[in-house]
Amino acid sequence: MVIHALPYVAPVRIEPWVGKLCLLLQFAGERFQLVHDLTIGVEFRARMITIDNKPIKLQISDTAGQESFRSITRSYYRGAAGAILVYDITRRETFNHLTSWLEEARQHANANMTVMLIGNKCDLAYRRAVSTEEGEQFAREQGLIFMEASAKTAQNVEEAFLSTASKIYKKIQEGVINISNESNGTKIGHVSQASTHGGRDGTASQQGGCYS
Repeated sequence: MVIHALPYVAPVRIEPWVGKLCLLLQFAGERFQLVHDLTIGVEFRARMITIDNKPIKLQISDTAGQESFRSITRSYYRGAAGAILVYDITRRETFNHLTSWLEEARQHANANMTVMLIGNKCDLAYRRAVSTEEGEQFAREQGLIFMEASAKTAQNVEEAFLSTASKIYKKIQEGVINISNESNGTKIGHVSQASTHGGRDGTASQQGGCYS
């Protein structure tokens, strides 16, 4: 089974970086970089995981947040099984933009898309501008999965991606997502035994609070 999952967007337009690409690189097993260029266009990564002893390939795109790339971003909502919204807990303006980004995602994506909300940079809790409770409340009101994480320390990064993938997989098992319809962001694939090596258990915790 191959899941085309998680078009990866951040609640920024032209503001400085919130760490969305660093979250992706951390999950993909690449080295964290304190200084990183803004995403131009789209960055792609893939990783094999296992859920219920089944190999699943996550194909993840990190789309640019700048206004000039919005048309590109919108195109990646279509045919996606899930999305991750990222804000920076030290910068309230990134949190304030969540509503517009979520509305855009829901406007252009299929109705069954799973959405994870990540409050990034929880290692900088002493500079916090958005409380954990605010993030939890927004997620609860909008029906999102929520975690705070740190791309720098890797705290909750694994859990966030795996929780999102597990939710998508559950929808497939319940028949909410038709696996044979690729417009839902999923398709059946053939995975060799060798390609599954290094995958991690997809049974992830739903608890993701990160506190000072």
